[in-house]
Amino acid sequence: MRLAVVGKGGAGKSVIAATLARTLARRGHRVLALDSDPLPGLSYSLGVGEQDDVPLLRAIERREDKRWHFVRGVGPARAVQRFAVDAPDGVRLLQIGKTTREGMAPVIGASHAFFKTIHGLDRVASLRDWVVIGDLPAGPRQIAFEWAPYAERFLLVVEPTWQGMLTARRIVRLVASYRSEAEVLLVVNKSTGAADEERVGAFLELEVLQGVPVDDGVRAAERAGAAVLDFAPDGPAVAAIERLALRLDGSTVGA
Repeated sequence: MRLAVVGKGGAGKSVIAATLARTLARRGHRVLALDSDPLPGLSYSLGVGEQDDVPLLRAIERREDKRWHFVRGVGPARAVQRFAVDAPDGVRLLQIGKTTREGMAPVIGASHAFFKTIHGLDRVASLRDWVVIGDLPAGPRQIAFEWAPYAERFLLVVEPTWQGMLTARRIVRLVASYRSEAEVLLVVNKSTGAADEERVGAFLELEVLQGVPVDDGVRAAERAGAAVLDFAPDGPAVAAIERLALRLDGSTVGA
């Protein structure tokens, strides 16, 4: 299972990606979570918190040809092995890197290492039976720029707002143009009920795979910088994402 979670900024991608990753890990899968956003999000939603350094910067060097290359002895497999960090429930997290006191400079090098790594995942035999879940930055551009080459499916997270639906429609069109072989799965987040889900599904002409209800526990977890799975594990949002994980894990999608 290889998913990329996409959607408008603020739609709740990181919460869904992180909770899905940990839920699937609890079901016995080995899970690699990929964070391609230089802004904080997935690490907090997983329960890792913020890292002070940019680990992938140690995997890359700029040579005399002015191009970025993996350092000697490092390739996609070793980059994951060395520079992914442990997250709760056994999930492994590989981050592009976050801005530090030095600004964006460290992230530039790390982004090249991250890009090379994700484009080599299909050649890493040791990861072939892993679940890979990528949390992409907001909006549609990352798809066109090939920041999710590993994705067999795009999990499209949409709020039931006009702006959210318009952004989602652009994403659907970009997937059709650039990754026509991939499947788009629709999740309506912050839903107030069936009417929201029906409206979004009709607008996008997609079946709603899962609705995730509005949950005060999610907002409280985000304010606390905590994982909703730890902060509000019995809330309706976690229950809905657990149902989503079950559907994905049971291969009922597209059946």
